[in-house]
Amino acid sequence: MIDFTAMRQKAERYEIQLQDKQLIQLDTYAKMLTDWNTRMNLTGITDAEGIMTRHFEDSLTLLHYLKIAQNASVIDVGTGAGFPGMVLKIVRPDIRLTLLDSLQKRIGFLQAVASALAFDVNAVHLRAEEGGKMPQYRECFDVAVARAVAQLRELSEYCLPYVRVGGQFASMKGPDCVEEIQLARPGIGTLGGKVRQVHELMLSDGSGRSIVVMDKIKETPANFPRPSAKISKKPL
Repeated sequence: MIDFTAMRQKAERYEIQLQDKQLIQLDTYAKMLTDWNTRMNLTGITDAEGIMTRHFEDSLTLLHYLKIAQNASVIDVGTGAGFPGMVLKIVRPDIRLTLLDSLQKRIGFLQAVASALAFDVNAVHLRAEEGGKMPQYRECFDVAVARAVAQLRELSEYCLPYVRVGGQFASMKGPDCVEEIQLARPGIGTLGGKVRQVHELMLSDGSGRSIVVMDKIKETPANFPRPSAKISKKPL
């Protein structure tokens, strides 16, 4: 389904050399995504070029701007159809990946993809604010990532509780998120985080992106995350 030469070129924009095995895995992933999408709503992007750019290339940008240690534990919060987490796993099979989503059907799809690619991936059916309170997940991860439409004030409360002190959280946002970051800074501090860097980039189709990288500098207070209704009604 995907064009291997084109996909290689997209990855090389971010200094990533895709091996033949990884291209085959991405192709399998793309085919499963379009097949399952006929039966359930996983993505509005179903053409090969769109999948390569808006899903695969977009996910790969993280590996250029985020230094993930060997064998790091990574959680993708609100992963949806597995972006960026499953793509990170294809390129970095050493990472210990947890994919978290609130919809069981999506978890079923991710488990099927992991099985097809022979990956050991922990796909968890949980609401983000619930998992952030559970001892087996709270402050247990080296890296949290999220490619979500939620505002950064809300997203930080969902994600930072998963990150250990000394770890990092990377939020994948659209362009022009300066004001959104400024509004989120006080809450990020309350949650134990600190914005370290904001990387602005452009995908091969001209789409603007921002990656907001936060360091976890202290433990998240026990009363966070709050229930989702409170997070949305009164964001930090």
